[in-house]
Amino acid sequence: MHAALAGPLLAALLATARARPQPLDGGQCRPPRSQRDMNSFLWTIRRHPPAYLFGTIHVPYTRVWDFIPENSKAAFQASTRVYFELDLTDPYTISALASCQLLPHGENLQDVLPRELYWRLKRHLDYVKLMMPSWMTPAQRGKGLYADYLFNAIAGNWERKRPVWVMLMVNSLTETDVRSRGVPVLDLYLAQQAEKMKKSTGAVERVEEQCHPLNGLNFSQWFPVGDIHSPPAVLA
Repeated sequence: MHAALAGPLLAALLATARARPQPLDGGQCRPPRSQRDMNSFLWTIRRHPPAYLFGTIHVPYTRVWDFIPENSKAAFQASTRVYFELDLTDPYTISALASCQLLPHGENLQDVLPRELYWRLKRHLDYVKLMMPSWMTPAQRGKGLYADYLFNAIAGNWERKRPVWVMLMVNSLTETDVRSRGVPVLDLYLAQQAEKMKKSTGAVERVEEQCHPLNGLNFSQWFPVGDIHSPPAVLA
């Protein structure tokens, strides 16, 4: 059953992973002419004191920070409590996310994928590992990041993971994504800033509420997985 689910989509990803065009490092968005031209993705709940919903995105914060309008940043600054999708500063959250990605009963990916697809996947990951040193930036090396460490941080234990999580992993193993490793995604950056500002923080979801739906996807639901969006942060 796992093999029937995993085959077509992983094959499609592997076929396009190397050929997919990469965006320019500086981004291709033109800066808005003024703050009025910027979509804030900020919703206000009219109460006293006010509360806000802010739509976030799982990309390095440096790619989007200059495009976040001042009203959103001001709402974050003024809030005393901030609630995120998950508490990414909690070690238990990170550990639970890693555990939920594993195949059950000690199975390996080689047991559930078609043989040809498994070896195509392995060859692709070998290619990524070979290319990783040339993809890294001087800034990453200056922070003490090494190619082998970075590869293991992203793809370590991949043979034990469920196919849906391997699919997401392969989709993120591009030169552009590798070059941005070490920069926190927007959600994590806001959580780190909230802690520095001594704000009260929390999460609106549990790890199980994220993992179980993904682990339970059937074949017809796998194709839009890459378009899953995170819920908004809640500011109060």
